[in-house]
Amino acid sequence: MIKTGAGLGLSFSFRLFISMVYLYGRLLFGTIRSKEERRMKRYLIFFTGLLLILSLAGCGKKVKPQSIEDNPAHHYLMGMELIDQGMPDKAFVRFERAVALDDEYAPAIAGKALVYALRAEAESDKKYSASDAERAVDQFDKAVSEARRDKSQKFSVYVTGIRVYSHIASRGWLQRAEDLYHDARLMVKYVIEEDLPYYRQTEALHYFMGKAYFKGGEFRKSEDILGIVLKASPGKWHDKANALYSRAQKILRAMSNYTLTDVAKKIAVKDRVDRADVAALLVDELHLDRLFAGRIPVPDQKKKADFTPADVVHHMFEPEIMTVLKWNVRGLEPGYDEQTRAYLFYPDKPMTRKELSFVLEDVLIKLTGDEAMSTRHMGQSRSLYPDVKATDAWYNAIVTVVNRNLMETGLSGAFRPDDNMDGADLILSLMRLRNIMNIY
Repeated sequence: MIKTGAGLGLSFSFRLFISMVYLYGRLLFGTIRSKEERRMKRYLIFFTGLLLILSLAGCGKKVKPQSIEDNPAHHYLMGMELIDQGMPDKAFVRFERAVALDDEYAPAIAGKALVYALRAEAESDKKYSASDAERAVDQFDKAVSEARRDKSQKFSVYVTGIRVYSHIASRGWLQRAEDLYHDARLMVKYVIEEDLPYYRQTEALHYFMGKAYFKGGEFRKSEDILGIVLKASPGKWHDKANALYSRAQKILRAMSNYTLTDVAKKIAVKDRVDRADVAALLVDELHLDRLFAGRIPVPDQKKKADFTPADVVHHMFEPEIMTVLKWNVRGLEPGYDEQTRAYLFYPDKPMTRKELSFVLEDVLIKLTGDEAMSTRHMGQSRSLYPDVKATDAWYNAIVTVVNRNLMETGLSGAFRPDDNMDGADLILSLMRLRNIMNIY
């Protein structure tokens, strides 16, 4: 069973009541030694009684609703949808309003925990990140305590808790998410889906656990649990589960022949990879330096990059980026920046599908020595893809990588050249390229 930091789950007012009873007992039944002590006892009885009355009255006070829509469930739903839209700060305002209207409304308290977890994940400063993570856990524990009697509310809180721990990703986070998942499965039969204003269907539990497994690098478990959602009747989480299921399968296909490094696994789960990620995988997974060193004639065997871009210095993938620059891989060249008047690598810039096609084609050309590959499909009167013109600069590279099965089109035949690459597609492309390398 999941353990929280809420202890016995006693409310503040009840704990205060117990303390007051204890104090009254001491005052009423204690030994009185003087007239002064008797007078002090009367004062203490009066003030402690007054404090108890005020505290109980204060705890029961709630904000008055301003309209029909001004209710906890509505604000909670709007807050969760704002999170989906990438606006956690606005969502927090909604959750605060819900709690102001009902300080025991557990789903909104869990929503606040989720916002703190998102802030912790986005914060680069470790101190601030740890502080937000601690707030997230505290709010989540409070939500679990308040939802004790309502199975539907508790189910919503536990699903949100899986998301909270996924974003915090501190030590042992996946085990905590699993504990929540197993506990939530036990209460599914008691859940009334109409009482789930945001999650709507109980399949949300399987989707977010599958997402947690995916983030934790447990791709087989992710595939299995997402399959539960896909087998159920199509609902709110079906399309999202299907997309993530496809990504998990791509990574598993890539891993069927090769064991991914820890760096590769971390990049594989990214929704959007950047130029530095591509450079890292080319060097660490494809061993680009050794590959090219034996195939490209270099007068000076100690070939080096012409210069080190300023935005690469001290980057975690600086050695890999410099190796890519050394071999002049097309699609990963430095670009001129007007503001700094210098050539920069832009390591954090997202890698698009058309840019990766240039990278893969250039590696193939350097690998095979076939220079004609870069112009073989130019001059065609009709494009093979509905969203790419035959006159586009990247058309030849796209045809090359699709024909070699390094990249895929959609069912409609569209290539989606301007879409960002995700980690799963990148890993699969590079592992397929690695198979071609083995042939040569």
